[in-house]
Amino acid sequence: MPDPKAVNSMFARIARRYDLANHLLSGGVDYLWRQRLVRVVHDAAPETVLDLATGSGDVAFALADGLAPSVQLTGVDFCQPMLDEAVKKSAGHPRWSRIEFKQGDGMALPLPGEAFDAVTISFGLRNMGDRHQALSEMRRVLRPGGLLCVLEFSQPYYWVRPFYYAYLKYFLPVLAGLVTGDRSAYEYLCGSIETFPSRAGITAEISRAGFSEVRATPLTFGIVALHVAVA
Repeated sequence: MPDPKAVNSMFARIARRYDLANHLLSGGVDYLWRQRLVRVVHDAAPETVLDLATGSGDVAFALADGLAPSVQLTGVDFCQPMLDEAVKKSAGHPRWSRIEFKQGDGMALPLPGEAFDAVTISFGLRNMGDRHQALSEMRRVLRPGGLLCVLEFSQPYYWVRPFYYAYLKYFLPVLAGLVTGDRSAYEYLCGSIETFPSRAGITAEISRAGFSEVRATPLTFGIVALHVAVA
């Protein structure tokens, strides 16, 4: 499991260029991945939503754009420089400025139990120091019957893997280093993607944390998966 202090420091270093790097390195497909998650949440019409590992706020903002003004939205991240970017982006935007951004540890959320109808986390689960503890915390803050949406990298289809892993190991860190000035951060991120469990593995972990009706949808040849479950 990752070292939380090292992960926090890494995200702090790349916070200002994080969005740009994501869009360039994914060829813009990251936007489509997030929209798949957002549509699931919008269809559920929750009244309270937590976006965990919210980072610079992209998912929280997309959620806000399609939910009623009365819906309470909270974004939590443990890296303050990433939250600072989210707050800057939300300033002056009537829908986004209603989001409450908080610093907090995903393994010990500073939030009451059964407080949310939906919890989302995008590309943050693999950076948790203890995934079971983090998933258990998500279960704790969800109301019974609440919705969990986990968007995360996965293991791609077998025939894609040689090309995908070559991109992760040899090309992506170099490109990311040019964009962010921090190649080592993306060497870690690439390694965390390559060693992350498959869809079946994460489905089992979500179930062990007390969730039911867990289903996983592969996206873009299985490079990413959207896991949806019920508390």
